[in-house]
Amino acid sequence: MNATRYAAERSRLGGQDIVVLAAADGSRRVRIARHGAALLGFEVNFAGTTRDLADGYCDATEVAARAGSRFAIMVPFAGRIADARYRFDGQPQDLQPGVAGAARASRHGFVRDVDFDVTALSADDSRAQVALTTAAIRPQPGYPHAIDLAVTYTLDAGGLTLEARMRNVGDSAAPCFFGWHPYFRVAAGEVDGWQLQIPAQTLIRTGADLIALAGAEAYVALDDAPALDFREPRRIGDSILDQGYTDLEADADGRIRTRLRDPASGFGIAVWQERGVMHAFTADTVSRDARRAVALEPMECMADAFNRPECAEAVRLEPGAERRFRCGVEIES
Repeated sequence: MNATRYAAERSRLGGQDIVVLAAADGSRRVRIARHGAALLGFEVNFAGTTRDLADGYCDATEVAARAGSRFAIMVPFAGRIADARYRFDGQPQDLQPGVAGAARASRHGFVRDVDFDVTALSADDSRAQVALTTAAIRPQPGYPHAIDLAVTYTLDAGGLTLEARMRNVGDSAAPCFFGWHPYFRVAAGEVDGWQLQIPAQTLIRTGADLIALAGAEAYVALDDAPALDFREPRRIGDSILDQGYTDLEADADGRIRTRLRDPASGFGIAVWQERGVMHAFTADTVSRDARRAVALEPMECMADAFNRPECAEAVRLEPGAERRFRCGVEIES
């Protein structure tokens, strides 16, 4: 039997089960952990050398500890929920009953510590693909709903595509949306010399707790926030970003592309999505390798969307309904 141009196989990283998708010619290779369905690495050949553009968990211990939520799949919500409380269909919900004060915090959904099932693994001459699924999102304090989640990674000539499918398998409407928390690097060293471009018209303004301000106060035209305006490619410099951007503009093919580039080498990537918001984070507060990667987070809705009236329709998932979100990474050089 002739070998195909792509390969897909199960492997191990210490005590963690992983999946490897690769081009047979060695030009591209991704590693994905079953735990959290988190991308661990994305190796590409550039100018005769192999570089890993993904700053994921480096070993099995980090996969289990999930510090920094590197490449986390965030469902049924992304980012923070203010005071871990929200109201849905008139019912108040508390995600942390009995917890008081500064200890109250809820972020990034419920699946970061879930071991996903590998339900499909395939490769042929055009792509390598893995489907990871979980039924772990079930009724719990503050979330009396049931969501089945499927995450499919596809490696092909166009780059890496992630497709999430969220199905409400409960008997009532549920709030639910998707987010991805990837960290990328386009060169060694700190991010200051890299160029960033975010095709947004509006900044999401937050308080010190990183929760968006109430109502219209949350939205600032980038013409009025030049220090955080990356509509045109420019050096990150000493900018400290942990910032959401909305009113994103798509290219002619319908993809919204946020670009990160190393001008010294010409190596760059485009993180694409079809709708939603982009959250950019310069990793200043992570416990390892601060400011050596940029988190570019495609999200279906803004953080704290469960508490935003303008997001109510976007997060609502009716019983039996399924919603999909696609995003991915293209190599630009």
